[in-house]
Amino acid sequence: MTTDAFDWAGDQMCVTFTRGLDPAEVFARYGADPARSRLLDADAASDLSTGQFAAGAVSLLRSGRLGDWTFCVEEDGVIGSWPELLAALSRGTETCSVLSTEGLAVFQYWRDGQCLENFEPDLEQPPSEHPHPWWDRVQEALAGSRGSGMAPVVALVLDHLGLTLDDATLSARWPTLTVAEDDAPTAPRGDSYAGEGPVPPGAVEIL
Repeated sequence: MTTDAFDWAGDQMCVTFTRGLDPAEVFARYGADPARSRLLDADAASDLSTGQFAAGAVSLLRSGRLGDWTFCVEEDGVIGSWPELLAALSRGTETCSVLSTEGLAVFQYWRDGQCLENFEPDLEQPPSEHPHPWWDRVQEALAGSRGSGMAPVVALVLDHLGLTLDDATLSARWPTLTVAEDDAPTAPRGDSYAGEGPVPPGAVEIL
């Protein structure tokens, strides 16, 4: 598995992969209005205003359907790593989240509102006694990898899901919009998220 074609996933990004939803529904679960989305390529999308403003942080979202899965690549933000968002995004389905930002790298796997795996890839031991198939896969992918940041983890997820989202694919025209952090889901966490590590998965089968 090579990460040469995944420069977009090197650092300063967050991406989610959700099964069975279209981009409009993914945008809606992020708290954005899908009607505001436009088909933009990477160059045009980079002209949109994002980052920190007086009124708060604004993220750039680019989403698209690849087979049974829909990706949502987020720049200038970390909404795709929030437990409230992932609980909403995975409702009735399943979601993988990969975050790479300054000083923090996190992988999460959620199913139907439950966090089944949540860890920093450089952990020396699995984060809990519960099943951790994604942790095992990630450690294997990172061993001897030449990729930067979380690119090897993104490449692993894409390979496992049977998807292609390399630099050339992502640079094409995809539904694109911006969303303010204040619009993203911020409901109480409840029992689906323990704050650290995965919620015990019980009888739920992990992808």
